[in-house]
Amino acid sequence: MADINVDVLVIGAGPTGLGAAKRLNQIDGPSWMIIDSNETPGGLASTDVTPEGFLYDVGGHVIFSHYKYFDDCIDEALPNEDDWYTHQRISYVRLKGVWAPYPLQNNVSMLPKEEQVKCIDGLIDAALAARTATDKPKDFDEWIVRSMGVGLADVFMRPYNYKVWAVPTTKMQCAWLGERVAAPDVKTVVKNVLLNKVAGNWGPNATFRFPARDGTGGIWIAVAKTLPKEKTLFGKEGAVTKVDADAHTVTLKSGKKIGYKKLITTMAVDQLAEQMGDQELVSLTKGLFYSSTHVIGVGIRGARPENIGDKCWLYFPENDCPFYRATIFSNYSPYNQPDKSVKLPTKYLANGSKPASSEPQEGPYWSIMLEVSESSMKPVDQANILRDSIQGLINTEMIKPTDEIVSTYHRRFDHGYPTPSLEREGVLTQLLPKLQAKDIYSRGRFGSWRYEVGNQDHSFMLGVEAADNIVNGAVELTLNYPDFVNGRKNTERRLVEGSQIFKKAAGTTELPTRDRAPSKSQPTTHARKTSKSTN
Repeated sequence: MADINVDVLVIGAGPTGLGAAKRLNQIDGPSWMIIDSNETPGGLASTDVTPEGFLYDVGGHVIFSHYKYFDDCIDEALPNEDDWYTHQRISYVRLKGVWAPYPLQNNVSMLPKEEQVKCIDGLIDAALAARTATDKPKDFDEWIVRSMGVGLADVFMRPYNYKVWAVPTTKMQCAWLGERVAAPDVKTVVKNVLLNKVAGNWGPNATFRFPARDGTGGIWIAVAKTLPKEKTLFGKEGAVTKVDADAHTVTLKSGKKIGYKKLITTMAVDQLAEQMGDQELVSLTKGLFYSSTHVIGVGIRGARPENIGDKCWLYFPENDCPFYRATIFSNYSPYNQPDKSVKLPTKYLANGSKPASSEPQEGPYWSIMLEVSESSMKPVDQANILRDSIQGLINTEMIKPTDEIVSTYHRRFDHGYPTPSLEREGVLTQLLPKLQAKDIYSRGRFGSWRYEVGNQDHSFMLGVEAADNIVNGAVELTLNYPDFVNGRKNTERRLVEGSQIFKKAAGTTELPTRDRAPSKSQPTTHARKTSKSTN
């Protein structure tokens, strides 16, 4: 016998779980509950604060959206003018001792001449080969060579992607790419090299929003507050120890059982299979690969260096630093670090030596957030990762050896990136339907294991659409048609078009349009603080 019974139980209060809960609350039909073992909502989109007052997201997150529904929910949670900063992305690649604007493949003109020649030779060869190609690339590495040539592959794409994914590009498929990797235009690249010009911003996050206070995690705390408190169970009381698919119950650490008709779970699907005790599913999940992520934060006393300026995030393909990406987190909001009036002691200088004084002193302060990947194919020296990362900052001229370090942060996330491996689709096409046949909807970054729909907006809508599927039989477009949803920016036209294109798959006459607001009050559009910078 269950202690609590609901129509729909949601496990996990990250973006996916909160999306499901928002939609279930809006529908006003089935009974539901959302549970999470963490006291604070947010999951892999949460924010930590160091004892010194520096904020660090648990990885590089920014808000940009493919969905109006997502925008409305976020604006409802944080509706005020001073809740947001809007930034123009300023992003670079550090390579061969220079800073080249992102994406590198469109800015070969910034590289030394020898690398320019390698890259252009490869681009021309790739363009000529494309004329006679009759088959599709068999893996990500082949896609890179066919799209960009051997030069760009060797100079940037292969080493950088190995640092990110912690697997060679030959072990990754290429169906996930979509809008995430820019394919260069050969004529434009050559023209820019000859004229010594750079290409403009590219990609869906050329502009992005960031919350003024509380980091990315503050968004999801605010979203959770819009839900009825009596339908949430967070902290130790919400920790799951067992999922019994046959009995349709979830056992909590407290010993209580929650009965459900349908389960939306956002826990990593390999961990879900373990908790279910289903050896067939456990065996299937062995075919999924993932990398772990180390997030490292460094708080520094002093004015932000001139070479850092208004940079947002930076890419590092070379071996002179362990991190693949650095985010100048203090640039996102002035509240991401202590006020300059706060007095902090210097822990040590960047070169590891002792400071001249251990007395607390005032700022100003700025901060850098770093990401390092780890896998069985790319081990990490965890004991020295902080020291090595700070040395990497010196090596890449991000900081000086004499800079004063006042705060450090390091946290390892076992499940960091769901790898789009060659085996992935073969596993997911069996695994997810088997779970759904048991009334279990495994969704989210690691619940459905599709990186191409793993951003915050995607993750949120995976939950929303799972709820719609359960209640209305609607097609889950984000899960099943990633290219379709990624081809529509900031509009809900995909819902109208989708209802016509996919209604046969849904088994219904049309999809719910979700035109009304996420709550009884209609969210309004608000002006946002804007921070624009030029290169």
